[in-house]
Amino acid sequence: MVKKSNIMKYKIAVSGAAETDHCDANALGMALEMGKEIVRQNGVVVTGATIGIPHWAARGAKEEGGISIGLSPAATEKAHVRSYRLPTDYFDLIIYTGFDYSGRNLLLTRSSDAVIIICGRMGTLNEFTIAFEDDKPIGVLEGTGGTADMIREIVKKSHRGPGKIVYDSDPKNLLEKLLKVIKKEKVVLIEEKLKNIKTNYNKDVEDLRE
Repeated sequence: MVKKSNIMKYKIAVSGAAETDHCDANALGMALEMGKEIVRQNGVVVTGATIGIPHWAARGAKEEGGISIGLSPAATEKAHVRSYRLPTDYFDLIIYTGFDYSGRNLLLTRSSDAVIIICGRMGTLNEFTIAFEDDKPIGVLEGTGGTADMIREIVKKSHRGPGKIVYDSDPKNLLEKLLKVIKKEKVVLIEEKLKNIKTNYNKDVEDLRE
């Protein structure tokens, strides 16, 4: 029997609004539940180490006994707290990127296996477009307001195809859909790696015979 601790942990970035006045009334609660559900599904929560939606997802991860990683736009902890006025609680690790918000957004999406959108503003849209252009799996938690409730229309009007996007209004259902996409990608990558290993092995054997 394989122990749960030995199963690969997927890094799931939670992207959403820092200021949540425009979000649906249930958005913060949904973010909290999403953080918990990611941990239940043996995942790691990754956020932009900011307030609002991402912070509640990080809180959910810690309340469920999981791992929470934050990527800060600041270069130091001092700048993170004093200049950016961002939190340090509910994180196991904060990486101080020093690349401000736009650079942080790029690192956040590219260091994760998938991105989940909850409510959101312009920064969330930026993280969405980075993930979309990188062909990364994306989950959109609809019914939370803001960017999340505009994604379908944005994709439709962009004339760029569906991408690897799944939609749902329930955190658990959305994550289950997203994990299927992630695992399918991982299987393909593993098969490609095994094929390359086999090809290199056969080449080495041929070289030895010559």
